[in-house]
Amino acid sequence: MPITVKALQKTGPDAPFRVVEIERRDPRPDDVVIDIHAAGICHSDIHTIRNEWGEAHFPLTVGHEIAGVVSAVGSAVTQWKVGDRVGVGCMVNSCGECEQCLAGEEQSCLQGNVGTYNSTDVDGSITQGGYAEKVTINERFVCRIPDALSFAEAAPLLCAGITTYSPLARWGAGEQVNGRPKKVAVLGMGGLGHMGVRIAAAMGAEVTVLSRTLKKEQQAIDLGATRTLATTEEGFFHHHRGEFDLILNTVSADIDLRRFLRLLAPRGVMAVVGLPPAPQSLPFGSIIGGGKVIAGSNIGGIAETQEMLDFCAEHGFGAKVETIGVAEVEAAYDRVVNGEVFFRAVIDTSTFTEAAVER
Repeated sequence: MPITVKALQKTGPDAPFRVVEIERRDPRPDDVVIDIHAAGICHSDIHTIRNEWGEAHFPLTVGHEIAGVVSAVGSAVTQWKVGDRVGVGCMVNSCGECEQCLAGEEQSCLQGNVGTYNSTDVDGSITQGGYAEKVTINERFVCRIPDALSFAEAAPLLCAGITTYSPLARWGAGEQVNGRPKKVAVLGMGGLGHMGVRIAAAMGAEVTVLSRTLKKEQQAIDLGATRTLATTEEGFFHHHRGEFDLILNTVSADIDLRRFLRLLAPRGVMAVVGLPPAPQSLPFGSIIGGGKVIAGSNIGGIAETQEMLDFCAEHGFGAKVETIGVAEVEAAYDRVVNGEVFFRAVIDTSTFTEAAVER
């Protein structure tokens, strides 16, 4: 029998959140049921449910930063047991057979992975995300949350953590350049950027935050950055040209890519994880000169996500969060968009207990 749980849902982009009951499938042989303790609010949730990335499938429950405890397992499950501390990120299925899946890159499944919400599942239903009391998930898409991390600080790692860890690892943020630490710039310091700072610093990089203002300067230092530079200062792009080996671009807004690429040293890399709504202009001369690279990155595979969780626990940090209740999510969305959350809002799902179901 399906499992009935409370969840936050919208019926349209302009509709308010409401507490409703939704059904989670009874576990298949290879499924686990997770009691959700914390659900992070990602800007992707906001883009999706406001139809900023196309028409969403309403009614819809979003949320792909999920942390909790296994409460039931299917008959064929071998990796998990009841009581395990676990997390679920941005995808909940893939073909498992293509070259990418077999290489541990399920996010690049050649058949297309199944997103945690707003995606067509293998049974034809639309996936519903983690702003809820429970979720049923295929065991292959579950990660272990180390004991050193609380559920609240671990939940955003399942998206913001892996989104920044993967390109930093791929492009060698912890490597030496001519006997010195690699100079890494993190462009933007919001939900993604603050994790980029923490992870790059823990890898051993010399980290600089690039922001329009210096208002988060002390917070950046507390996270492990050496300094913050204001990109709006007169002569900024001239004074800092050729300075950085790697730029992690977390900005989801229009920027002049040519100017920022000038900040890279020869053979430097800009890794892009922010997704602006409009197409961006990139003259090829900006990368041909100096043999520079501009690269995209989309989360990471399940094995790399586990590697990231273990890395963060080993280095003693998770996401910097503020915990909110179910009734505060609507207001939190506006605060996220306005840059007023430092740095990730996380829903305490125990507050569903107090929430009345709307009929």
